[in-house]
Amino acid sequence: MELSEALPLGELAAAFAALPVFPLFDTAYFIVSVLYLKYEPGAVEMSRKSPFASWLCAMLHCFGSYILAALLLGEAPLGYFSNNSSVVLATAVWYLIFFCPMNLFYKCVSFLPVKLIFVAMKEVVRVRKIAAGVHHAHHLYHHGWFVMMATGWVKGSGVALMSNFEQLLRGVWKPETNEILHMSFPTKASLYGTVLFTLQQTHWLPISEANLIFFFTMFMIVCKVFMTATHSHASPFAPLENLICPVLFGSVSSGHPGHHHDHHGASHEVSHPPPPPAKSKEELNEGTRKRKAKKAE
Repeated sequence: MELSEALPLGELAAAFAALPVFPLFDTAYFIVSVLYLKYEPGAVEMSRKSPFASWLCAMLHCFGSYILAALLLGEAPLGYFSNNSSVVLATAVWYLIFFCPMNLFYKCVSFLPVKLIFVAMKEVVRVRKIAAGVHHAHHLYHHGWFVMMATGWVKGSGVALMSNFEQLLRGVWKPETNEILHMSFPTKASLYGTVLFTLQQTHWLPISEANLIFFFTMFMIVCKVFMTATHSHASPFAPLENLICPVLFGSVSSGHPGHHHDHHGASHEVSHPPPPPAKSKEELNEGTRKRKAKKAE
């Protein structure tokens, strides 16, 4: 028997999955995305010097996942920009956050209680995008598990994965901030979520898509709202990863065994520094002359 049939929340989950995301949830998604852009150092100054570059960065924050997913599937990367309503809405949000008189709109949407509501609504859109990406890839590549997972992943965290390119538009180059090397919680959660949705699409996970959307959305909302409210960057996956990763992939070594003796010797050199070099004959003579002159005085 399918797990969803035993759940009393089946009807609620189905109604939740059928909720339209445009325009209400999409507006919240755009607001939070552009807020994160404004938090970037130099973003406000860039918006004054080059409004077009600022607008491009805002569009990447709002639609970067669609662009990256389209590139992976061999589709037109600008195809989503034919959705005029979404582009106009995202542009309006960008303009109000950056150029509203007296920063009134920014102050309202960045007020923490209001921001938490928008953050929760953004996670609704994120999970829908993951599910839609996996479903679309499953339609094109029916047995392509890795294609489904890659598409769902970039649909959920495409903006973060394109962060280095977005930084170039702002005149910043920070390769050490590569999202692949240092995954944030949304990127990890999107990766784990797309695995679940791929298993569901291929009938390896006995749960309906509506129920999976509902429960994974609740998980994302609780985690992201808590992290935003407490200004925390700790991943809820960390305890489990700390247990599993050392077993599967080994732990990070503190040093190379072959150079243990050299490092040990170096530590002794640091703790017992060498004596200062002996003074030259000229320096000794100069010191003697100064002492004699001092005694004469």
